[in-house]
Amino acid sequence: MKLYNLKDHNQQVSFSQAVKQGLGKQQGLFFPLELPEFELTDIDAMLEMDFVSRSSKILSAFIGDEIPPHQLTERIAAAFTFPAPVSRVTDDIACLELFHGPTLAFKDFGGRFMAQMLQYVSDSAEPITILTATSGDTGAAVAHAFYGMENVRVVILYPQGKISPLQEKLFCTLGGNIQTLAIDGDFDACQSLVKQAFDDEHLRKAVGLNSANSINISRLLAQICYYFEAVAQLPQSQRNQLVISVPSGNFGDLTAGLLAKSLGLPVKRFIAATNANDTVPRFLQNNLWQPNKTRATLSNAMDVSQPNNWPRVEELYRRKTWPLRELVSGAVDDETTRQAMCELRDLGYISEPHAAIAWRLLRDNLQDGEFGLFLGTAHPAKFKESVEAILGQTLPLPKALADRASLPLLSHTMAADFASLRDFLLQK
Repeated sequence: MKLYNLKDHNQQVSFSQAVKQGLGKQQGLFFPLELPEFELTDIDAMLEMDFVSRSSKILSAFIGDEIPPHQLTERIAAAFTFPAPVSRVTDDIACLELFHGPTLAFKDFGGRFMAQMLQYVSDSAEPITILTATSGDTGAAVAHAFYGMENVRVVILYPQGKISPLQEKLFCTLGGNIQTLAIDGDFDACQSLVKQAFDDEHLRKAVGLNSANSINISRLLAQICYYFEAVAQLPQSQRNQLVISVPSGNFGDLTAGLLAKSLGLPVKRFIAATNANDTVPRFLQNNLWQPNKTRATLSNAMDVSQPNNWPRVEELYRRKTWPLRELVSGAVDDETTRQAMCELRDLGYISEPHAAIAWRLLRDNLQDGEFGLFLGTAHPAKFKESVEAILGQTLPLPKALADRASLPLLSHTMAADFASLRDFLLQK
């Protein structure tokens, strides 16, 4: 598999290099040189396969012969050890529940697959430092995926006071090779620090820097697989009129869905659902890229005003000659999010803010004869305080959260200052 740097098309790397490097020159994202497509008969046959076998076929189409098929299947089986069920909400809308993994969020798929890939492609004698920023769920998924791995140090930056207490407990209580930094700033400030670190060539080489954000191609490719898993659970009549609404912050999940469509998965259209951080909906309306200052919202994992993966979305639309105006996008404020959560509860479905936003925009955009799917990206209990306050009912804690809820936080606090981060990373 060859990938090229979106900021410097002359820089081309293998899949293994891209996994180990994370970012290219000038902080450029890697993107597949070839965009494979399956025939309709292949798609139909794949939808009859089990999750792991199908995922192996999907990922082999991108990775090629860099990893032998049987070894790739083994790694996928080790990563995808939990289901992604489709749960009906109404006759024409269902939720793809991606929160049944060890950290109760969709990022378990990408985080665990990346850990398997990095372990496969790396020289075991080389130390690796995983540096990543999180607005909530990435941190936990990455921390648990890499916890206890030899020669791998994980440093996670998150905005202090801007993620839910239970999200924080999931990844800031592990210790060992997992180090967490509460940054005095928003998610964009954390992401900026990560980018500065990757721009520092001496630092990058000294500590073996790698990123586990959705900018890493292995995480992105893994996410394609659960879109196929969703469609496999639908009857044929609903597959051909499918509309998918994706809660969007850094836009990695949407990028993966669009790559699934590019492979041939029958999706009529996608909805990019955002909160008040509405850079993309405004851009699609007026063609002006004007990020505002990031606003804190109920759906904190989507509090991103400069989404990292957007260049990949634009590149895919350009390569496929799809009109970008066909991408539906909308923004939902906190008050409407609360209403949506209550409306879902009245339908018998308990949701957290991110999925509720996706459901609300899906409901408002769905046309007669279409079937809608919205992504449930995190377990409602990860947002226990806000969900209970909005719905007026108590949520039981799943075991994964209950086991960590009373443990002490092991985080360090740090100003949004690159010199401080650099010193921290260089400490042995």
